[in-house]
Amino acid sequence: MADRRGLLLCLICGPSHRFGLANFRSRCCCWRAVCCCLLAGTLLAIVGMLVASAQRLRFARGPAMVAIVVGLLASGYLLSWIARARAAPPIHEISTDLADPPAFVVVAALRRDAHAVNPSEYVSRVSAPGGRIIEVPELQRQRYPDIQPLHLGLAPAAALQAAQRAAQRLGCRSMPTCPAMDASRRPTAAPSSASRTTWWCGCAPADAGSRLDVRSKSRVGLSDVGANARRVRAFLKLMESN
Repeated sequence: MADRRGLLLCLICGPSHRFGLANFRSRCCCWRAVCCCLLAGTLLAIVGMLVASAQRLRFARGPAMVAIVVGLLASGYLLSWIARARAAPPIHEISTDLADPPAFVVVAALRRDAHAVNPSEYVSRVSAPGGRIIEVPELQRQRYPDIQPLHLGLAPAAALQAAQRAAQRLGCRSMPTCPAMDASRRPTAAPSSASRTTWWCGCAPADAGSRLDVRSKSRVGLSDVGANARRVRAFLKLMESN
């Protein structure tokens, strides 16, 4: 029974948050309940099967084994997710430019409509549980030193088109729905060198070609479990390979 309840919670807690039926805090509590139910159910199933086998009782061995395997796989996935969450730094946004992070433009309105808890503006200092202050840029430099602006040997217009293609390959069907990525207009010395803007990244002229900056931010939560760093790395890697 506990196994079934755990699997049921596992199936509903993700979509319930996705469609706005539960907030982020409720979803986290639900995941904890899922893990407890799955572990308890799997343990009870193992103990029950061992006891029944020792007493030579007849029982449906096949379904019992399937339930145990499913419970172990689901529990292992949840535990690995918890381990990743503990290992990730407690920050929820990543930027290639930490001195002047790209400012959200179009996505800012979308985030407001989605009732995002974390503000659209880049927040360099956040409060952690216990009153600890986290210096976000410094922590990113320590944990993600490889995330840097990308310099391309392309004109801004060509770099922008390449960035759009890369975003589409990563699953962004349209720019406004690309998760937590936006762009900023960067001022330049001459009007002829004006920066180009997309929904999710900023592309500005450089000495030889273009410089591409990306910023990704979660709508809720103190930690993103490393998701924004993975998203930015995947985008930059795809751009480098083109």
